[in-house]
Amino acid sequence: MKLKSHFRFNKQERSGIFFLLLVIIGLQVAFYFVKGETFRGESQIFVDEMAQAKLDSLKSTAHEDSYVMYPFNPNYISDEKGYTLGLTTEELDRLFAFREKGRFVNSAQAFQEVTQISDSLLEAIAPYFKFPQWKEWETSSTKKNQSNLPKEIFTIKDLNAASAEDLKKINGIGETLSARIVKFRDKLGGFLVNEQLYDVYGLAPEIVDKVLGQYKVLQPPTIQKIPVNTATVDQLAHLIYINYNLAKQIVQYREENGDFTSLDELTNVTSFPKERIDRIKLYLAL
Repeated sequence: MKLKSHFRFNKQERSGIFFLLLVIIGLQVAFYFVKGETFRGESQIFVDEMAQAKLDSLKSTAHEDSYVMYPFNPNYISDEKGYTLGLTTEELDRLFAFREKGRFVNSAQAFQEVTQISDSLLEAIAPYFKFPQWKEWETSSTKKNQSNLPKEIFTIKDLNAASAEDLKKINGIGETLSARIVKFRDKLGGFLVNEQLYDVYGLAPEIVDKVLGQYKVLQPPTIQKIPVNTATVDQLAHLIYINYNLAKQIVQYREENGDFTSLDELTNVTSFPKERIDRIKLYLAL
């Protein structure tokens, strides 16, 4: 039996196949030119001009908004300000340890020797150092003539004895802030450490530096510390740094976990202000 091949076509079939190939090639060529014209033509991507203008404005504002630094006394740098200036924790600890000895730096070079900051950082922040007037006199060439200078220039006064009128004489402190400082001090029963002045609401760190250039805690008050393991909610809430809700949380934590073995354990209490643990520890005992 003779089988017919599937690849044998008559003349009409061959003409049809040839015509189909021409159509396919024609379509391919047409697609190529149409696609090319599309990409060579006008871009199909449109930019929302209003949105772009707003974005450019925000970028400009972001570049313009930067930290504004004011002159300050480097002897009284807080943790927050030190972080803003670029000091490391170790560098700040060296300064705090130096200050705890009752000593002061009176020049940019002395500040670098104590903190061991880099030359580049010192160059960036030293122009903003502002030492108290009495320190400037002390480090000037007129030091040998100190006996001829007014005595009040060299006297640091007790912060706990300063009146509102005394504080108003400091540039940047008006009637409202001076009264607020005195009121805060009265609630505390007197400042125990200089750093508590930073806790006065609305008092900028730069203004605190000015105050501490003339006043500091010379005679801290004698206080009766509250035993945290036996204190009631009302007793704890009596402290200016602890509100009633926090006092309840402290007592609840103690009841659930047993007595505190360390005052630092207070930071485990929900909503406890960890940044003020050093202040609060001044008023508590185990």
